[in-house]
Amino acid sequence: MTLFAPDVPYGSPAFALTEDQVATVVDLVCRGVEEARPAITPGMLEVPATIVVRKSMRRVKKTLSLTNLQIRGEHELDNMATADPSILGRIDITLQFLHQFGDEDAYVAIECKRVGAGLSTLNRAYVGEGVHRFVTGKYAAGHEWGFMLGYVLVPPADDVAAAINKRIEQTYGSAAKLAPVAGHSLAAAVLYGVLTQGSGHTIRLKHVFVNLQEAA
Repeated sequence: MTLFAPDVPYGSPAFALTEDQVATVVDLVCRGVEEARPAITPGMLEVPATIVVRKSMRRVKKTLSLTNLQIRGEHELDNMATADPSILGRIDITLQFLHQFGDEDAYVAIECKRVGAGLSTLNRAYVGEGVHRFVTGKYAAGHEWGFMLGYVLVPPADDVAAAINKRIEQTYGSAAKLAPVAGHSLAAAVLYGVLTQGSGHTIRLKHVFVNLQEAA
C-alpha cells in the first residue's frame, strides 16, 4: 500500500507547492503573528519573538484542524563553516505538507527578520542574512518556494518594502525586483520575487511583512 496520495508525484516534485499550499503558508504566518501579539513584549528580539510566533502558528493550525501539514522548530542544515562546523545554519520556521512527510530535505522554509523604515542595518541584514541564504542554496536548495517574514518595527511597511526591494535589485539585478501580490488582511504587505540559486535553479520567494512596532 502506498503512503502517498495517488495524485502526488514522487521525487523532486516533493519540493513543489500548489497555489493553495502557498496561500496556506501565508495565512498561517499572518494568523500566527496576530495570535502571538499579546505575548510579544516591547524590545523583544528576533529569536524569542519567532519562538512565540511558531508556537502560535501551531495553536492556529490545531484550531483550523489542518491535519495535512506539520510545523517544525528550527531546521538545522549540515556542513557550514561556522562556530559549529556540523551545522550549515538554522531556518527559523519550517513546515512540511503531507506530500513532503518522510523526506527531511523537503520542507517549507520561513526565515524571519526584523525590519523597519529607516532601519538600514536591519533591512540590510534582511537581504544579506536572509534572502542571500536562499540565493546561495544554504536554505531550500532546489526548492520551488521560500518565504521571508519581516517583523516591521517602524512603519510604514511600504517604505520598508521599497528599501528592501532597492537593495535586492542592487545585489541581484533588476530581474530580482519584487512585485506586490494579493495580500492578507493581517499582513502589512506581501511581495513576490524570483531569484537564481547557485546551481542555476530558480526559487520563488514570497515576502510577508507584518507590523510589530510595539516590539521596538
